[in-house]
Amino acid sequence: MGLGPDSAQMRARALIDLRLGVPVALRFGERVALALAAETLDGRRLDELAALGAEIGIAITARRAEALGVRLAEGGVARLDLPSGAGLEWISSVCDPTAAPLAPAAPPGARAAAEDGPHALALELAKEALLLPAALVADAPDGSDFAAAHGLTVVDAAAVALGAGGLLRAVATARIPLAAGEDSRLNVFRTVDGVEEHCAVEIGQPSRDGPALTRIHSACFTGDVMGSLKCDCGPQLRAAMQSMGTDGGVLLYLSQEGRGIGLANKIRAYSIQDKGFDTYEANHHLGFEDDERDFRIGAEILKLMGFASVRLLTNNPAKIEVMERSGIRVAERVPLHVGETDHNRGYLAAKAKSGHLA
Repeated sequence: MGLGPDSAQMRARALIDLRLGVPVALRFGERVALALAAETLDGRRLDELAALGAEIGIAITARRAEALGVRLAEGGVARLDLPSGAGLEWISSVCDPTAAPLAPAAPPGARAAAEDGPHALALELAKEALLLPAALVADAPDGSDFAAAHGLTVVDAAAVALGAGGLLRAVATARIPLAAGEDSRLNVFRTVDGVEEHCAVEIGQPSRDGPALTRIHSACFTGDVMGSLKCDCGPQLRAAMQSMGTDGGVLLYLSQEGRGIGLANKIRAYSIQDKGFDTYEANHHLGFEDDERDFRIGAEILKLMGFASVRLLTNNPAKIEVMERSGIRVAERVPLHVGETDHNRGYLAAKAKSGHLA
């Protein structure tokens, strides 16, 4: 390989390209498909893609297809044929509910078919890039030669898919006095592809010999920083840190804004909620699942820090299940109920309905 990028680094490059509106090449054996993120698509590249003469499909998730009123015979992802002459406005109406009416009706000319392969990989990459989960996909006319001629990043589907295990490394650590505990240490971890950074805050002296009081907290700019009353994230963060100030603990602050969909998509979801939908329904309209986070990252950090068991501050049973499956023993669940306001009662009710614990 020499100085060149490995498969994980090529995948990371692809995320940047999609955010810039640059197509990426998806290789499935001899087949090579071009993928462009619907959110960052511009008219010039749409025209150039159409000029290639290949059939163009719009890949959307089954959730988004359902919101459009398009039923799939099977699950997975959906491909909508791009009608002849359709432009950016039509594509936006398919992919972005905040740019189009929320009425559950497919745009004129939409035909759906269940898909996998390049369409599924294109959606996976769009999600990782924190874009709307929608992409234009078309076969490259000359396969790998076309990708090389245009300098496109190539993602090989046969390469090992990214996951949490073994893909984090410790980057930096330093003592930092906090209001919750002056004897605290901030540890920064980075994914090996260089895309994300996550933090672990040791407050006091949490023991490695017994279950450490632990909070897995996903970053929430609106709640943690701005003091939003629309969620309970800020109060949960501060209450967890206060609890750790007495006997010590570990706060895992993961870069998974908006249940893993990113800040921009979270704000899109908020605008949909303003029309009367709950937090999960809004995510579905955008094409996301209830929760797109990967809590295995938290388990990986705990292992790297030498923790084997925790007393987990959470109301979310999914966090407990993932910790146990990942080899971290949850000795006790510690409930965390704070921050209810007139603005977030509906949000808290939706979480309870989805299975969050009392």
